[in-house]
Amino acid sequence: MNNIMNKLFFVSKTNYLVLPMCIVLSFLLFSGCTRENNTEITSKESAGENFVHRVSPDEKLKLVLMPNAPTAFWNLVKNGLNKFESETSIKVELKYPPTGKVTEQNQILEDLIIQGYHGVAISVVAPMDQIRELNKACEKMNVITTDSDSPGSNRIAFVGPKQFDAGKAAGLEIAKVLPEGGEIALFVGDLSAENAIERINGIKEILADRNIAIVAMKEDATDPTRARANVEDIINAYPNISCLVGLWSYNGPAIAQAIIASNKQGKIKAVTFDEEDGTLDAIDNGIIESTVVLTPFEYGYESAKLLYNLALKGEESVPENNWINTGFSVVNKNNLNEFRDKLKKQRAW
Repeated sequence: MNNIMNKLFFVSKTNYLVLPMCIVLSFLLFSGCTRENNTEITSKESAGENFVHRVSPDEKLKLVLMPNAPTAFWNLVKNGLNKFESETSIKVELKYPPTGKVTEQNQILEDLIIQGYHGVAISVVAPMDQIRELNKACEKMNVITTDSDSPGSNRIAFVGPKQFDAGKAAGLEIAKVLPEGGEIALFVGDLSAENAIERINGIKEILADRNIAIVAMKEDATDPTRARANVEDIINAYPNISCLVGLWSYNGPAIAQAIIASNKQGKIKAVTFDEEDGTLDAIDNGIIESTVVLTPFEYGYESAKLLYNLALKGEESVPENNWINTGFSVVNKNNLNEFRDKLKKQRAW
């Protein structure tokens, strides 16, 4: 190091223009890996590896969870955050993209960087298209994903179930209600979201050797009115449609409403995801056969806890295989009351 500095200052004597450069180089040589907000990167900074930022214990943590859209699904996530806050006195904010657009999520990420946040858990709208923005955020704060992943980014970990397996569970439910085969249609907010892709692939794997054809897949851009209209359009366009499949939380109530409005109760089956009240009521009334419920309460609680531990403990908090599996279950008329009891407890937070 001394030899390097001697050479630098020797050159500066021959050319005064070099002196400012020497000062800059000297700073870079002696500076460590400290970052803004008294954070320190404790993992290697090579391409494709995780950035883990440890925060000074005396600094007030600024953490946030960013959903992919402002839907009722995230109400239970908020309750999970409330439980975490009751245990730690650390508040994790919820910041919604107003209409669920990629540009809105990207702008929020940019704002978090500018405002000096220490960590974000994000349900990614477009996993491939947002890698650049996610990686930029990873350089400044702890970034994890929940619900919808972006495995190609530098995010530290994913919190949630294996969506492919949840899709397979839905596929088995579809096969159960259509033992003789038939035509089905899938409904979702955004077909490019990682959770949608994985769920669809899981469904397709189960249905591959059965006489069940996917005749349509419709996007609604998280617009409930459009979601219901999509279902009605399919019912009118495909007179032989046998089962309607809702992949996002609000698709269940939209499917139930459209079936009732079309007077197709008992004629068209339905399998959905998540636990909106409209979906559970439709199961109780025999309109929806079953729903694959994920664990939004755990999304919130486990994401908050991971962001907290990463900030205070660094790399030792990174979960095995960069994944916290929160699981899923299938709810039908047989276990509906039991599930509602569990839901009531989670909503009390």
